[in-house]
Amino acid sequence: MPKIADIQETPNPNAVKFILKEPVSHGTSHSFDAPEKASDDKLAKSLFDVGDVVSVFYMDKMITVEKTDETDWDEILPNLAVPIRAAESVQAGGNGNGNKSAAAAVGGAIGAALSDNPMIAQINELLDERIRPYLAGDGGWVEITSLENKTLKLRYQGACGSCPSSLTGTLMAIENMIKEEIDPELEVIAE
Repeated sequence: MPKIADIQETPNPNAVKFILKEPVSHGTSHSFDAPEKASDDKLAKSLFDVGDVVSVFYMDKMITVEKTDETDWDEILPNLAVPIRAAESVQAGGNGNGNKSAAAAVGGAIGAALSDNPMIAQINELLDERIRPYLAGDGGWVEITSLENKTLKLRYQGACGSCPSSLTGTLMAIENMIKEEIDPELEVIAE
């Protein structure tokens, strides 16, 4: 059972980031933007069951929860802490999450389809080095969903999923870096 080390605000006023003392996944991100999408994930389902939750994102020792506009953090935070503390932590080499393999299979399929493209590898390296650490620091993440012709599609997760700055400033910064360092003709859009 992971203990909560800290609760941090994010740039998205409707999202907070829980920092845990033990991991709930190892390197695999889990993102849910609706309760029905979380029905097979014990941790995400338990957080949606609290009520007034819009999205759940977790990876390693971080869980980001987004609430509805109408809900006050003082009311919902104590209720969110209960399922987080009850969640199973994963052990090195162990599963710990009943749906980790299913989520990894989905992510693995996307990764496998994109990994043959050397440009995807370059873009992922750029994102890993210069973008994802900052997004994770704010309770979010970004993944590549496709690269077709000269259009790169990205999906923001966690606190970044509905944050206005991710769809403007961050997206423009990513596009500018990619155009300067990888391909000046590439267009970057968020899904």
